[in-house]
Amino acid sequence: MNHDAGAALATCVASLLGDGVHDVVVVDNASTDASADRLEQHHPGVRVVRTGRNLGYGAGVNRGLALLDEELVLVCNPDVVVHAGAVPVLARALSQRPGAAVAGPCILESDGTRYPSARRFPSWVDAAGHAVLSPVRPDNPFTRRYKMTDLDPSATTSVDWVSGACFVARRAALSVLGGFDERYFMYLEDTDLCWRARRAGYDVLYVPEAVVAHTQGLSTARRPYRMLVAHHRSALRFAARSTSGWRRAGLPVVALVLGLRLVVVAMRQAASGRRSARSRRQGGAQGAD
Repeated sequence: MNHDAGAALATCVASLLGDGVHDVVVVDNASTDASADRLEQHHPGVRVVRTGRNLGYGAGVNRGLALLDEELVLVCNPDVVVHAGAVPVLARALSQRPGAAVAGPCILESDGTRYPSARRFPSWVDAAGHAVLSPVRPDNPFTRRYKMTDLDPSATTSVDWVSGACFVARRAALSVLGGFDERYFMYLEDTDLCWRARRAGYDVLYVPEAVVAHTQGLSTARRPYRMLVAHHRSALRFAARSTSGWRRAGLPVVALVLGLRLVVVAMRQAASGRRSARSRRQGGAQGAD
C-alpha cells in the first residue's frame, strides 16, 4: 500500500521481485508525489491500483488482497526492503505450522536496531503503564513486557501479534477473518487482525530468520498531528473491541488516559519541531557568515 513513499516504493518492489514474489500489486492511496507513476514506468509488470483517495492502510491493503488468489500473500509497507531469502523463510514457516495464519519477520530500523515488531496483547495494567510512561520513560517495565524485549532473537516463536509493516499470511485465513477492519484508518489494524485470528483459533508467528529493513514514517512524518490523533483513536477502538464484561465500565478511563497521552505527545512533538526549526535557522545564519 503506497501513499507518498517517494523513491522508497520502487526500491521496495525491486526487493520483492528479487526475492521471488511473482505477482506484485501496489495500491496507491491518492499519492501526490508521482511515486506510482514512476513505478509503472520502471516496472510495467507490476499492477497499480489507484483508489482516488486516501482510504487508510487496512482499507488499501484489502483492495489489493481482493485481486490475489495465491495460497500465501505478503503484505508490506512501501518503505520496506526485504533481505534476500526473507519471503521464502516466512512461507516455509507457515507451511511447517498449518495452524498459523500470519508470520512476521525481524524488522530492522534504519540504524540497524531491531524494531519490536512482535508484541503481546497488553493487560490493563501494562497498557496503562505503557500509555503513561512510554512518552517520558521508554524503558519502563510495562513497555518492555508489551514489546517483548525478552523475545528469543533466534527462534521462531508464537506471539500475540506482529507488525503489519511486513508479514506473510494465508489467503484463506484472511478471507475467514474478513481482512483488515477498515474502521482503523492507521495503526492497530494489525493488532486487531491478529487478535481476531487468535480468537478464531489461528496461530501468529514471529520468524527472526527472515529479516527486512524498514524506514518508518516517510508519509506520516508530513502529517504528524493527524497521525497522532489516528494512533490514539485506533488504540481506543481496539480497547473497546477487545474488552468485554465488567471491564467495559473502565473504557471511559481508558479514553481519558489516551486523551491525556495525546496531549503530552503532541506537546513534545511541537517542542521538537521548534527546536529543529531553531537549529535550521542558526545553521543558516552561520552559513551566511
